[in-house]
Amino acid sequence: MNTVTVRNIEIGAGKPKIIVPIVGVTKEDIISEAATFDKLPLDVVEWRVDWFEGCDDFAKVEEVLKGLREALGETPILMTFRTKKEGGEKAIEMNDYIDLNVNAAKSGLVDMVDVEVFSGDDVVKTIIEGAHANGVKVVASNHDFFKTPEKDDIVSRLVKMQELGADIPKIAVMPQSRKDVLTLLEATEEMAFHKADRPIITMSMAGDGVISRLCGEVFGSSMTFGAAKKASAPGQMGVETLNVVLDALHNAL
Repeated sequence: MNTVTVRNIEIGAGKPKIIVPIVGVTKEDIISEAATFDKLPLDVVEWRVDWFEGCDDFAKVEEVLKGLREALGETPILMTFRTKKEGGEKAIEMNDYIDLNVNAAKSGLVDMVDVEVFSGDDVVKTIIEGAHANGVKVVASNHDFFKTPEKDDIVSRLVKMQELGADIPKIAVMPQSRKDVLTLLEATEEMAFHKADRPIITMSMAGDGVISRLCGEVFGSSMTFGAAKKASAPGQMGVETLNVVLDALHNAL
């Protein structure tokens, strides 16, 4: 499997890399939180731009990105607009979604953008092409906050993301039982070790799914999310505790 390098972080090698989300509403809240991250064991910062009060004005988005880059230095930035239909804060027209992501890539201030794979193949391809043209990596994503699809369905969604050209396919699903968590892990193993030629990210959400956020190095998920101030999805644990567990598992392997 090929790895993906973003700044000084090699994704897909060693223990899973930790992503910490920022879900602030105002520019001041977002930048002030980022300024505290130098004390945390993290690898990538995700800015959930859908939470930002000025997300519909790219000039305001760019101002926040400039502040984030100054606060975070060489820490990679993943910019994500999570749409309402996949658990985000706001709805967005697809033309605006494309413009937001491509303009962010053109700004030179982000290292990765997230594109939801079910936005439509043309939308996804346009964002991927625009990001890659500016040296920005793409996380293709899918979120099911209601259930866990069958194993083959999970794998097929990840394969589709790979075929569309995403650098890192990602899926998050909601378990209705502990058996659903096993389904997610089984799909992760099949994709990571038998079908993927690049890193993937998978997770089972909520309490039952917490184990999936910890055991990625065993089953093949290359990144995981830990909360600093506020979690962006059900089941995220504190970043410092998460790092301790990842280290323990890594050292045992």
